[in-house]
Amino acid sequence: MYQHFLKDPQPAQRWVLPNGRKVARAHIDWRPFAGPLSPSSIRQAVVILNAMFSWLVTAGYLAGNPLSLSRQRNRRSQPRITRYLEDDLWQEVKLTIDRMPRETGREREHYFRTRWMFSLLYLCGLRISEVVCNQMGSFFCRRDNEGEERWWLEVLGKGDKLRIVPATNELMVELSRYRRELGMAPFPLPHEATPLLLPIGGKHRELTRSAVHELVKAVFEKTAVWIKQQGPEGESKAERVMQASAHWLRHTAGSHMANKAVDLRHVRDNLGHESLTTTSGYLHSSDDERHRETEEKHKIDW
Repeated sequence: MYQHFLKDPQPAQRWVLPNGRKVARAHIDWRPFAGPLSPSSIRQAVVILNAMFSWLVTAGYLAGNPLSLSRQRNRRSQPRITRYLEDDLWQEVKLTIDRMPRETGREREHYFRTRWMFSLLYLCGLRISEVVCNQMGSFFCRRDNEGEERWWLEVLGKGDKLRIVPATNELMVELSRYRRELGMAPFPLPHEATPLLLPIGGKHRELTRSAVHELVKAVFEKTAVWIKQQGPEGESKAERVMQASAHWLRHTAGSHMANKAVDLRHVRDNLGHESLTTTSGYLHSSDDERHRETEEKHKIDW
């Protein structure tokens, strides 16, 4: 390996100046090394070479950067995602929401907002920041190659990167129910400034991140109480639900999509991940195909 060579350039008579003495570059005794490089000099040499290889890749002279592959081999593998809800716990969460009271107008508004919130977080796999900073005018409809109208949600994600997420029929049904409960038209208008989630009472201002976290956490806590009431065997399941947070819904969405054999490229694009691996930048999938597969295989099934 080149770094090992820099630590001890061999054969020395070819690469190292005799006795470390300096001579002119044109001299017959000139060699590129005066001796082994220090750790800091080795790092600097690798940085320079990496920049050169990256430029050659960008310029089209090379297909890939060998030094980037070397760095990847030295990285620890990413830990497996464990902060998600298994199918049975996810069903319990949905049952908890279905049990919510809706006798009064305030209770109905709270119920439909909760259904909409969980649908949004699960079906779109959104981060909390992507929910509270977005507006209903970010929904748009366009025809696919087969002439079918499909809804999408434009999301400003991590690193100020825009992506579009399939707004499935289930999601749009929940949105229209929520909007009707608020006395609004079922579907938003382009550039409508209404926040995706509103406080109870009709005030048109966005909820804070902490408010959304608390609303989700309250549902998980009620779910844990229901599970405990089913018997002592539910203690461990209840404890797991108590540990869950709003971000678990994003992991749950990704895990469920992968388990149902949604193309991993579509999962990547739906969640706004940078890549699956370093080679995933070479993979591209049709937006329409991604919408169809998300529609078919990723459902909330209230």
